[in-house]
Amino acid sequence: MVQPAGNFFAEPAPSDLVELAADERPRFWVTIDTEEDFDWEAPFARTGYGLSSIPALADCQRYFASAKVKPIYLVDWPVVADDRAVDILGAARADGACEIGAQLHPWVTPPHDEDVSAQNSYTGNLPRDLQRAKMIALRDAIRDRFAMMPTVYRAGRYGLGGETAAMLAELGFRCDTSVRSGFDYRFGHGPDYRNAPLHPWWVRTVAGAVLEVPVTTVFGGLLGRAGEPVYHRVARNGTHAGAALARLGIVERIALTPEGIPADRACKAIDIAVDLRVPVLNFSFHSPSLQPGNTPYVRSQADLDLFYQWWDVVLDHLARRGVEATTAADIMAMAARRPPG
Repeated sequence: MVQPAGNFFAEPAPSDLVELAADERPRFWVTIDTEEDFDWEAPFARTGYGLSSIPALADCQRYFASAKVKPIYLVDWPVVADDRAVDILGAARADGACEIGAQLHPWVTPPHDEDVSAQNSYTGNLPRDLQRAKMIALRDAIRDRFAMMPTVYRAGRYGLGGETAAMLAELGFRCDTSVRSGFDYRFGHGPDYRNAPLHPWWVRTVAGAVLEVPVTTVFGGLLGRAGEPVYHRVARNGTHAGAALARLGIVERIALTPEGIPADRACKAIDIAVDLRVPVLNFSFHSPSLQPGNTPYVRSQADLDLFYQWWDVVLDHLARRGVEATTAADIMAMAARRPPG
């Protein structure tokens, strides 16, 4: 059912979906949640986080620059406030080697007018005026620190709300990448993206249109795309059931990320997405994974070595499939050929 325009959770009209032209190949985009270090198992807190992973951004940027990939660093409030991050990322952006966007963690972003809680960790659950005030604070901090106005936004924890699109358009954002297709966060007070498209789509609001570029997740296994509803029914009570489905080869959910997804499965997901002619294969990971000990995915130097080896394998596979790196600017140019209907 098509819901009113201006809502990320509305089913897009066919005219609002962005499709590849007959002679176009899919492209890939590297989006990095560039954020503070904190204990993912602990309650949310406004203080007590670390920033020791910031210097590792330099190694990350050198790696992608050598691979001729221009990632977009979606920076949040503590990162923007860190001079080292501004020096590293500002220099790379000045060289044309990366892009910078915004990522909003509401619990560490002023104004601090809400209780810190799991529910309020999703920006879209906050009162509209408070959401908007936090967006403005982060947007303006990026403007002042990086001498540029961000136009790409990601809600921390993928926490969009029903009015987010209109606020983004009002505040000058032109692209959102908060939707994580194939995931359901309702158990933690978050959004439900199970039925979100893989293709980018235009979200129309009275303040203008925002392009949604979802983080890519595909479904493989014996059931193929038909297995997606099976996965959601069986795995709704936890990830172990989903893992069992994958082990049996019935259906598996594969996100394009080095965090928890083996390289061979990511390559399989690339093949599926290419066959589906998904215009933008949107990869993502969290910047604290660039330093051992911050996330469940990189606990040791050996894990970090494997993290970069993962990218070696995946980038090589993308090259073999003829999928080239892209940027936010290029994605917007591609989408502009099919303006919102």
